[in-house]
Amino acid sequence: MMTLQDFKNSLEDIKPPENIQDTLKALWYDGQENWEMAHDIAQEIHDSNGSWIHAYLHRKEGDRWNANYWYQRAGRSMPAISLREEWEQIVSELLGEL
Repeated sequence: MMTLQDFKNSLEDIKPPENIQDTLKALWYDGQENWEMAHDIAQEIHDSNGSWIHAYLHRKEGDRWNANYWYQRAGRSMPAISLREEWEQIVSELLGEL
């Protein structure tokens, strides 16, 4: 089972770990500072986790209106934590650590 630290360590690789779900793949690309690829993947995930990642990405982009829309679709509200903390929270939850 992959941990948050394992996932962070994988960011040193040139491609995402094999056999990870698309939600984690989107966050891996974001961790690589490839917002466009992360967004392309996230917008094709049609569930609450995809909406949460989509919201996070628009928050990171600075588009708070669009981020709020996606947080609502995810059943969440915009958090009052740093982007880094939110990224770690999403990854941890998707890995089953939370």
